[in-house]
Amino acid sequence: MPALPPTALVRQLDTYRLLPSRFADQEDSVLAALSESADHLADLFVLDNATNQRLRAERGGLAGIGIDELVFGVPNFRIVNAAFTYPRPEGSRFNTGERGAWYCAFDVQTALAEIVFHKTVEYAEIDYFHDSVSYQALLADFSAEFHDLRDAPLYAGCLDPFSYVTSQELAQRLLDAGSMGVVYPSVRRPAGTNLACFRPALVGNVRRGPAYSLTWSGPPEPVIEQIS
Repeated sequence: MPALPPTALVRQLDTYRLLPSRFADQEDSVLAALSESADHLADLFVLDNATNQRLRAERGGLAGIGIDELVFGVPNFRIVNAAFTYPRPEGSRFNTGERGAWYCAFDVQTALAEIVFHKTVEYAEIDYFHDSVSYQALLADFSAEFHDLRDAPLYAGCLDPFSYVTSQELAQRLLDAGSMGVVYPSVRRPAGTNLACFRPALVGNVRRGPAYSLTWSGPPEPVIEQIS
């Protein structure tokens, strides 16, 4: 097994993470629309809180991440924490299903290419390319040492377009070694660069950017429009 990849100081402003607008646009709880009274809303909160992964983590109840790693009291801290406490069950390229990461791109076109790829795979599975979804861009700034795969041929397997097995194995090794995260070439857009940050505290100055709509009307390629 090769040694860990080299590290590089990454100072990148205005990275792009695209989040479904339904998760980014709601300042109040989405439960408010379901409640019939204040008492009813309180009961819904109790039910929701019992299964809310982010809240469990913020009380120290998740095995994958400690409460000491999460962030509090800064703008959009809930969105930051949710990225680490709601991993996909099968994981993503540089995280397993036990602990998430903050994925972002150095430019919006790369971020959009990543989203389009994954949504297209979803629609291909059901052979139905008719939908419209909106995404809110979240901008964040980074200044830290990250393990660098941009010129690391020994780790080409971590950029496999069809499998996350090798990249997840490396991510676990890096996480155990105290890594801050990984900067790597985009698999979905040539010349694009992505970052997978392992540490919530490094996700700086999170704020809203533009929003986009993606519309499929039969062909697998969506029409992308900036809507704000």
